[in-house]
Amino acid sequence: MWDQITGPADPLHVEAVVELVLDVLPRCGDIAVVAVDGRSGAGKTTLARGVAAELAGFGTVEVVHMDQLYPGWEGLAESSEILATRILEPLARASPAAYPRWDWDEDRWDGTASVRPADFLVVEGCGSSIGPARPFAAVTVFMEADRELRRQRGLARDGEAYRPHWQRWAAQEDAVFAADDTKARADLVIDTSAGGLPPPAWSPPT
Repeated sequence: MWDQITGPADPLHVEAVVELVLDVLPRCGDIAVVAVDGRSGAGKTTLARGVAAELAGFGTVEVVHMDQLYPGWEGLAESSEILATRILEPLARASPAAYPRWDWDEDRWDGTASVRPADFLVVEGCGSSIGPARPFAAVTVFMEADRELRRQRGLARDGEAYRPHWQRWAAQEDAVFAADDTKARADLVIDTSAGGLPPPAWSPPT
């Protein structure tokens, strides 16, 4: 059974996630993986940035963004397999991981990125906690918000180039999350509908 928080992504949400992470055992070798999953435009990147910054006070942190793993606009379902086999499985063996990065402008794989073993790994993006990736996650978060508000946020963030793709990506989210029961399986559900447009950026205190 998950706990639910409502409101915009903010330091209180960061604190709630970090408390969960520090209270559980790693499931990816010695690495505590935090999967920040959920709907487009719900504030996943903002939350993940804050969680990573806060966890840095407790150990080493690596961050992976799922948008580097999607093989194009139809690649949501496939991405969790890439995450599991190219990143999580090697890290669970205490080995460095390398993964291909998708070039959205060229619509193809282009180059690789590496992830070193660390105390914490924050994985941010749709599909970060589904299917073969889930067993490695110590904490799973599902973020959501009103559909129209999320669409406005997405277009404000990514520009008009995203508009033609919004509906087909949303349809993939609907299908994948329904089949996987992602929200019900999450340790924490955060609804940012009350946050307006856009969700606030969060940075650690200096």
